[in-house]
Amino acid sequence: MEIQNFSQLIIFGSFIGLVAWTITNQVGQTQLKVKSREDWLLDGTGLTIQGILIPLLQASLVYWLYQYLLPTQQGYLKVSFIPTFMISFVVVDYLYYWNHRLLHTKLLWKVHQVHHTVTQMDVLGTSRNTLWTSLLIIYLWIHTLFLYLLADPTGYVLGVSLTSALDLWRHSHLIIPVNTKLYQFLSPWLILPQDHAWHHYREIHNHNYGANLKIWDKLHGTYYESKNMPSIIGIPSSLNLFQKLFFPF
Repeated sequence: MEIQNFSQLIIFGSFIGLVAWTITNQVGQTQLKVKSREDWLLDGTGLTIQGILIPLLQASLVYWLYQYLLPTQQGYLKVSFIPTFMISFVVVDYLYYWNHRLLHTKLLWKVHQVHHTVTQMDVLGTSRNTLWTSLLIIYLWIHTLFLYLLADPTGYVLGVSLTSALDLWRHSHLIIPVNTKLYQFLSPWLILPQDHAWHHYREIHNHNYGANLKIWDKLHGTYYESKNMPSIIGIPSSLNLFQKLFFPF
């Protein structure tokens, strides 16, 4: 219970901190002022689903599904803290890389395109999607599976929380200056906000698929490096609000 509370504190604290920074920062204030009512609705709905509905589904329906499919495997994996953290932060990150690339294929792009309608890097737009897109994202299924199988999921939960916090930061405009030691330390291996901003570049968005680590994009030739932010973010869309929320085909 303590690690769960600590993990929730990491996620909630990161979100509140980034929102507070956005409100007090001049660039962030400008971003909030130009957000349309439709953007506020889409972003608010997405955050509600990711922050409330998905955890409820993981704790109930998906967990019960694994109890039905694997009735004797609950707590079967006796793995220590560090390996479970690495499974969450590294192995699942690689699975997500391919999940994300799949969402950019012709088959599923029309669903994922809603996320790319954000026109500015804004923490509030982190979870902009259709109401049901999360069902296609591996986190919903794989996290619950490991929480079910692991005898002690403490390290895994910590990795999930850190990934979630980094996801919020990655979609924000809180950029680490390139002339700092922190940037020099993080840039070689961690996906930074400017890296993910290029994934949202209007002209080309078939690179920088990773969530935590750059190694997957570098390994598969999809990494694009730039110390600057792209000039135009977000794709133009003729979808109406109903299509963006429910069925964007």
